Amino acid sequence: MSPILQNLVEMTGHRDHLRLEVSVLSTLQELAGILDVRALEVFSCNDALHVRPRTWLENGRWLSATMDAAHDPHRVPLSELPELQECIARHEGSAQSTLGKGRHRLWLPIWMQDKVTGCLEITQSRPFSAQKLHVITGILQVYQNYQSLLDYSERDALTGLLNRKTFDEQFARQAGSAPSETRPHLRPDGTMDPRASPTAGTQHWLAVVDIDHFKLVNDRFGHLYGDEVLILVANILRNSFRSHDRIFRFGGEEFVVLLRSTTLETAHRVFNRFRTSVESYPFPQVGRITVSLGFVSTDTGAPVEILGKADQALYYAKENGRNRVCYYDDLISGGQLTAKVSNEDVELF
Repeated sequence: MSPILQNLVEMTGHRDHLRLEVSVLSTLQELAGILDVRALEVFSCNDALHVRPRTWLENGRWLSATMDAAHDPHRVPLSELPELQECIARHEGSAQSTLGKGRHRLWLPIWMQDKVTGCLEITQSRPFSAQKLHVITGILQVYQNYQSLLDYSERDALTGLLNRKTFDEQFARQAGSAPSETRPHLRPDGTMDPRASPTAGTQHWLAVVDIDHFKLVNDRFGHLYGDEVLILVANILRNSFRSHDRIFRFGGEEFVVLLRSTTLETAHRVFNRFRTSVESYPFPQVGRITVSLGFVSTDTGAPVEILGKADQALYYAKENGRNRVCYYDDLISGGQLTAKVSNEDVELF
């Protein structure tokens, strides 16, 4: 079996987007004449498109960006890469640029449902031949097709949000990895990434969201309008959080948000902004809808403990007026709740 085929077999054996991305970059890196390959993230910031390195090779190790894209010091406006900017504006499949003697660059935008989400950047020592472009394009198509299959299996069919199965898989890996004041950002292999330093006071947060009185919506207006409410709440969730935060539909009218790398004050503000956005949204036929939300830090504890604490905070909110945001630690310190989840005894609501 040729090295390319072996790499393609390895590529399609992954069930994780980051590992799949590293695999395709490794495959491209092994082609003759390649000097460098990177995966770039394309994102909107201040009403303009920007790009930043998302995955790259450094000193023989694959690194991945961990900080908020909008605050990444390595981001650049897309306008500084005019060939790529024009390619994206025209919805084309590739762009090329000559950087100087012995350096030629190829960009391959990654399109998902008519929206560019990223780009593969390949630099080599000579101009790209038609045969080389044919091989690279073939590898890209395999990558995109398999990425689409992964994405489909990870998402809820109604809302398009990540599903419960995906949460279980991702959160088990991420729980306890919040960037506290003394915990550095890590590479995918667990070693420290020198390009990213932690921001003092930031943590990861898990919130459980529930639509208030959703059963009454289904009973009064029917499941068709109930599904529309779920879809619209999912859209508000997408617009309320950053691209690197994670939003899941747990089932029924319950959602979970993983808010990454922010302070407690900001978490309160962001969660309450989402709550008021739902409250002020004119849902067709149904009218006014509200949500309750409970949240907790993911800095310590097993996944089942963290989720249980957020659930306790959520149900306190629902039993005490609804349409409110409750932080688990505040409820514990104020005496409104007593701890019901521990390593030895798990009691979930």
